[in-house]
Amino acid sequence: MFTGLIEKIGRIGRIEHIETGARLTIAHDVWPSPLVPGESVAVQGACLTVTRPSAQSFTCDVLAETLQRTTLAHAESGMAVNLERAMRAGDRFGGHMVSGHVDGVGVVRRMENSGRDVVLEIACAPELLGGMVMKGSIAIDGISLTITAISGAAFAVDLIPFTREHTTLNSRKPGDAVNLELDMLGKYVRRYMEQTQSAAKLVTMDDLQRAGFC
Repeated sequence: MFTGLIEKIGRIGRIEHIETGARLTIAHDVWPSPLVPGESVAVQGACLTVTRPSAQSFTCDVLAETLQRTTLAHAESGMAVNLERAMRAGDRFGGHMVSGHVDGVGVVRRMENSGRDVVLEIACAPELLGGMVMKGSIAIDGISLTITAISGAAFAVDLIPFTREHTTLNSRKPGDAVNLELDMLGKYVRRYMEQTQSAAKLVTMDDLQRAGFC
């Protein structure tokens, strides 16, 4: 479990393509406590498992499913990536509940100054937009943000200077792809409602008569 509060910006070093997946080595500044084998780190919002840690880098394997659903399929050596270690019991909780399971990829449509802030508009698939609500939470490249507008085939968020300075969004431009993870609680509610509505559609007049309703 993550919070969407980025802790470091790392850089992809070595990339190995293994069968249908890949193996990434990511360089970073020293953590207050060292990474250990088996722990989870969100890389651009995708939860990956540390297999070989060192003081200033770690290696992780990327499944084919992850490559298909995220921008990591187009990872390049030297590319900057957002990093967040998994929460520990008792940690202060900021941002929102982020699983590290990316739902899909969006494309930056525009970035526009609004005073000291920047409005970031992202186009994405209708099924992703259908799971968003105004003022709801969304993780973009692993960053916890608040949806400020939804229209047509896109949504928008506002970026404060701190977010731009401490994440990879500072280098984003129109046409760039970003990882999107919808609000976890919203996804569960949406799934429950869909199942409930599907079950209701299966009820016939005969069923109601047998149950004594008519």
